[in-house]
Amino acid sequence: MRATSLVAVLWLGVLGLETNAAEVLVAKVDGTIGPATAGYLSRSVDEAEARHANCLIVELNTPGGLLQSTQTIVQKFLGSKTPIVVFVSPMGATAASAGCFITLSADIAAMAPATTIGAAHPVTIGGAPGGDQAKPDDTMVKKLENFAASYIEAIATKRGRNVEWAKSAVLQSASITADEARKLNVIQIIANDREDLLRQLNGRVVRGATLATDHAQLVRTKMTPAEQVFQLAWKPEVMFILMLVAIYGLIAEVTSPGAILPGVAGSIALVLALYMAAVLPVNLAGLLLIGLAVGLFMIDVFAPTHGVLTAGGIISFLIGSMMLFNRSDPVFRLSLAYIIPATVVTAAFFIFIVGKGLRAQRLPIKVGKETMLGKIVETLTPIDANGGKVMVEGEYWNATSETPVGPGQSVQITAVEGLTVKVKPKMQGA
Repeated sequence: MRATSLVAVLWLGVLGLETNAAEVLVAKVDGTIGPATAGYLSRSVDEAEARHANCLIVELNTPGGLLQSTQTIVQKFLGSKTPIVVFVSPMGATAASAGCFITLSADIAAMAPATTIGAAHPVTIGGAPGGDQAKPDDTMVKKLENFAASYIEAIATKRGRNVEWAKSAVLQSASITADEARKLNVIQIIANDREDLLRQLNGRVVRGATLATDHAQLVRTKMTPAEQVFQLAWKPEVMFILMLVAIYGLIAEVTSPGAILPGVAGSIALVLALYMAAVLPVNLAGLLLIGLAVGLFMIDVFAPTHGVLTAGGIISFLIGSMMLFNRSDPVFRLSLAYIIPATVVTAAFFIFIVGKGLRAQRLPIKVGKETMLGKIVETLTPIDANGGKVMVEGEYWNATSETPVGPGQSVQITAVEGLTVKVKPKMQGA
């Protein structure tokens, strides 16, 4: 009986071990590093700690991103109680710019074959530490380089990585392959895929704890719908399009009051564009030139100058669009494929649509009672202050006149009140 009970207890223990098998959380980042990415990875770290996961694997493929978001992620990784593994994958992926900082901040850095890491020069990381997003001068560039070099040196020292190479990635934009990275002690593991990575992680000691990943239960952390939207939308092209929608919508509402829909759409687009401009590395001079272009278009519409101001507006809009983002930045670069069509469409919008609409509003009135004022008509009956009849464009109208007028005489309409017109005798020679 005792033997049977002992077997049952052992069996239940085995089942309990299988049920409580070690968990490994997996997060995937494929694209630009921005606020959505920072929020997603921070939440993944918190979830890994709450579940007492064996480790958190971040599969990374990024051309870079914003410095402020990168700092948020690095701080979260360095303060994590759960071991962090950054895996640059799949084959052909890259951990450039901001991705280099993130990879070095992990407890264990791994790369797939045919991947690269490096090119962490601070000018290519959107935004300065203090949030200055204008184009930096030589002094600012030097400050950024010194800050980024000391920052990546601190990260590499903390994780026991190659400090000299880390600094060269910032100061010289050095970039290396996975094989070179392992030889230079930039990473520890080269793995073909996730399964290979789990096998190589198994048994490694991280901060005194041994990883058990060989048969671990994988738990995928996903971006929330809001994070997915912002991750996809956090691009210069999206902000540029929102600016155009805001311009077209608000101008359409001003020129056609009561339309409502253009004004609502333009207002929403304007708020979103301003929100993105507060985070993306936007050049203030570019924004001002675009605003100047809109002003020149509007002035030329209300006070025609034979196209001189419109031509100036087109040039201002084109230059402002090209200056809006740093075109040498591979991450936040606004392509000419967006700039040139937008310039043409904007110019056409103001020249043909807004311009024609406003000029039409200034044309003489061609319908309604107002068109009757000043017309010369003949009386049908005698007309005095008590009344009479006139014929106006084939219609009989009641008429009054302070000066009595006989039938068959020419009179001029001076006012229209309801169905009665006021007339006065036609002046001789008029």
